[in-house]
Amino acid sequence: MARFHRERDDALEREIATSEVLRLISKSPSDPELVFRSILENATRLCEAQFGLLFRYDGRLFNKLAVRNAPAVLLEFMEQRGAFLPPAGTVLHDLLVTRDVVHRADASAAQTQSAPVRLAGAKSFLAVPMFKDEALVGAISIYRQEVRPFTDKQIELLQNFAAQAVIAIENTQLLNELRESLQQQTATADVLRVISSSPSELAPVFHTMLADATRLCDATFGLLLLYEGEWRFRVVAMSNVPPAFAELRQREPNLREIRSVLAETAP
Repeated sequence: MARFHRERDDALEREIATSEVLRLISKSPSDPELVFRSILENATRLCEAQFGLLFRYDGRLFNKLAVRNAPAVLLEFMEQRGAFLPPAGTVLHDLLVTRDVVHRADASAAQTQSAPVRLAGAKSFLAVPMFKDEALVGAISIYRQEVRPFTDKQIELLQNFAAQAVIAIENTQLLNELRESLQQQTATADVLRVISSSPSELAPVFHTMLADATRLCDATFGLLLLYEGEWRFRVVAMSNVPPAFAELRQREPNLREIRSVLAETAP
């Protein structure tokens, strides 16, 4: 009877944790870090791990997205390292090669020891991959500082958390794509509005178009020029340009002069 109650309580706790993460995903679609922190908090607690890490994989390198209870020396190492390709024999390298769960009951037996083992005293660890449309997009790894294997239920639970992390990433990407699309549509509408309100004046249209282009493309400054033949361009709009371009505009420079000034003002 005691075992039945314990299993029932464990199952209830897992359901509550899952519901909490899903609630955060729906409530904070633009703040995936909050979701990642909640995932690691629940994963380490329910799987009885001392600390955990969540990584994003861009197809070439791993990058740390969230940390839970990692020792300061490990945090400092990861901050200095930045994005990385895992060395052969480490948990993320094995995960990258096998594209499957990596579970080591006793990490001290491995020939190549990862940073969590060397710096944080990890003895047993579990890592599960995160997939989106069969593409590896990240991984969650949790660690124990004593030799104690993770159970099948704990492995399954961490896989469920990995799936939720992917949902958070997808929601963020969809939201960003929607925001970019809305910005582009708004910019187009701005230009069309200026065209309709000033059909005989091109200057307001050029200025609006260039301002939207530099903003949406994250550019520092921009120029809009009309080609008048024989290597001559006329500047018809500028956005956040360096002061040297004010003089160039007055003199209506040719292409060679513009290239020269651009070269001088480039960082």
